Amino acid sequence: MSEPDDGIEYEEVSEDDTVIGRAFRVSMAVFLVGGAAVGGTLWWLNRPEEAPPPTRTRAEAPQATTQDVVQVPAVRFTDVTGAAGIEFVHQNGARGGKFLPETMGGGSAFFDQDEDGDADLLFVNSDHWPEDRSGSDEIATLCFYTNDGHGSFADSTEALGLAVSFYGMGAAYADVECDGDADLFFTALGPNHFFRREGAAYQEADVGLRGADEAWSTCAAFFDADQDGDLDLFVGNYVQWTKEIDLEQNFQLTGVGRAYGPPTNYGGSHPYFYRNQGNGTFADASAESGFQIANTATGVPVAKTLGVRPVDADLDGDMDLMVANDTVQNCFFENDGQGVFVDQGTPYGLAYDREGKATGAMGVDASWFRNDGSLAFAIGNFANEMTSFYVSQGRKDYYSDEAIGAGIGAPSRKYLKFGLVFFDYDLDGREDMLEANGHLENEIQAVQKSQTYEQPAQLFWNAGADHKSTFVEVDGKTTGDLCTPLVGRGLAFADIDGDGDLDVLITQTGRRPRLLRNDQALGHHWVRLKLEQPGCNRDAYGSRVELTSGGVTQTRDVMPTRSYLSQVELPLTFGLGSETRIERVRVWWPDGTEQELGGLEPDRLHVLQKRP
Repeated sequence: MSEPDDGIEYEEVSEDDTVIGRAFRVSMAVFLVGGAAVGGTLWWLNRPEEAPPPTRTRAEAPQATTQDVVQVPAVRFTDVTGAAGIEFVHQNGARGGKFLPETMGGGSAFFDQDEDGDADLLFVNSDHWPEDRSGSDEIATLCFYTNDGHGSFADSTEALGLAVSFYGMGAAYADVECDGDADLFFTALGPNHFFRREGAAYQEADVGLRGADEAWSTCAAFFDADQDGDLDLFVGNYVQWTKEIDLEQNFQLTGVGRAYGPPTNYGGSHPYFYRNQGNGTFADASAESGFQIANTATGVPVAKTLGVRPVDADLDGDMDLMVANDTVQNCFFENDGQGVFVDQGTPYGLAYDREGKATGAMGVDASWFRNDGSLAFAIGNFANEMTSFYVSQGRKDYYSDEAIGAGIGAPSRKYLKFGLVFFDYDLDGREDMLEANGHLENEIQAVQKSQTYEQPAQLFWNAGADHKSTFVEVDGKTTGDLCTPLVGRGLAFADIDGDGDLDVLITQTGRRPRLLRNDQALGHHWVRLKLEQPGCNRDAYGSRVELTSGGVTQTRDVMPTRSYLSQVELPLTFGLGSETRIERVRVWWPDGTEQELGGLEPDRLHVLQKRP
């Protein structure tokens, strides 16, 4: 077979290999930086400054015979964006300058701001570049939509005081002031923003969360780090970026021209950590809490953070953090119980891929996906890199990347992954996985024929532990509008219409989002649980729930922060399949109190309140 003349050297792969049909490495001639050829392979098209991964051997390839006969349930998703009243369009300021932040935004959050029992929807906008703004440009602001309980949304941005402009990235919500209302925090290029709820609207307030004017903040998570009952805040920062540095790099693609340069061209940034003072303000405790890790040789900050997932990974009663860093080592911050953290990413096997290399890590989520106590962290990586799928190996300090054996590795290499979530889309009692994909360069196919700017989302059905590969990629032709190609960034879920199944939102950079209604009709039963407790942390962030039905125990935790720049709804959804009896529900509240309930009816939402 002749090789296409596209600047890429191809290597034939055996038909028995199930990775991607043929592996490739980018020719050195493809890349020019400042007019000079750059040796090695750069992150923007493959791995950072590394040779491509070796072709997988026949012995490593999973057996396909069992998967061939698996019957994946037929579930369709319908794009209801326009019909639901969503008119938001993300503004990234892109006008040909190719500045890195333009291709990275797209945050959103589902949360019930009016306490009427349904999920409302918040969009984070970026902005025009000030020097490019013309008099005809519409002002780009945050956007908020109120849900009527049936999946129709009304624009409430002005009424809620959120018609505010800045170059935003992501959002986090929580009742941090213990007054019964959800407050809002926004990450941004430049200073960050906090809005407290004052009566019927939000007002920006200086509570110590602004950060540095020159920083680029991305993900954010409210959680109780020190078990004092109120919610602290972790904020991930990406790279040290300015327009001047970006222009100086002048990253080029042959035949295309100026392009979005890789994060390897920029220094890292320490994350922020803020302790809640209990009086409506926060104190910066970034350094003393253990989150600032520097290169031992240069002293430069290591982190280039895009995703964070708080979870009590070792079930010791305090919250740990899995942090996804782009092209450098991931971090797993283990909590000592007092809110001081130690990075155990490398010794626990969570810092690098299965070959010991850093990846282009974006979104992250966690799941007890086997219903057997095994915890998995999944991280969406760059194109031609597998999604990382780290699974605990029967102990708290040992994880192994099981992406290939789990059936995720080979299919996930095809696309550039951003948002990633676990959710039980077919309500069969096992959490499935969804990835939002999309490239950074709108002309990428001119230099890499295997890649496109718009890419389909990927849905992986959890076939259960008895299947040879736990996850099976669902044929996009069977999922309705879910896998229609787009420039995917943020990804979140909520039951927008009150029918018990989980609907999906995928945001795009510089484009309209896509709201996808889950139209499954499998007849499966379900139950939804909303946790409440008195005092601060009223929504019980960090709680863990085990539900037993049909002799199978599922585990979920209350944590809206996951994916990429995104927040999911607070109620927990448990699919029950054909079961109609819930045998037991056990709740571990944030303070360690255990509560057991029985007799819950299926196919409805239950509000669980902590016993006094």
